[in-house]
Amino acid sequence: MKKLILTITTAALILFSAKTNAQNQDVVDIAASNKSFSTLVTAVKAAGLVEALKGEGPFTVFAPTNDAFAKIDANTLGALLKSENKSKLTSILTYHVIKGKLTAKDVVAALKKGKGKVTLTTLGGSKITVVQNDKGIWLKDANGNYSMISKTDIMASNGVIHVIDSVVMP
Repeated sequence: MKKLILTITTAALILFSAKTNAQNQDVVDIAASNKSFSTLVTAVKAAGLVEALKGEGPFTVFAPTNDAFAKIDANTLGALLKSENKSKLTSILTYHVIKGKLTAKDVVAALKKGKGKVTLTTLGGSKITVVQNDKGIWLKDANGNYSMISKTDIMASNGVIHVIDSVVMP
């Protein structure tokens, strides 16, 4: 019985510690600790946005995975990461960030109120549309391209991350 109580207590402490540790990481720390976001982290560094995204926030980040970035022509992506294209890269990256913390529950409530569609203002001041259909919830960019939200509510100390399957463009 003592071993069982010790095991349960230890498991509870480990779970609580992991949850507390994740809540102490900001959106940049969480992205940097996940190999699936290595291209995003490289781009955030190249754009000089690390300190801004480590700020108080709160932020909602629609984070493209490495596979999402792989959909962009390698030459185009390479060019975007060069210092002479910093402003364009910054514009693209801030198009993936919303000021405020919008959880999946918040987004679903807004979609319900908006009859399946809601327009958000990005950190860069552009508009992006969130739409819902029978296949899921999607971001629709200014060019009419769609990116599926594949994972939601990765909580950070200064906001929340939602994973998307394509890079959206302003």
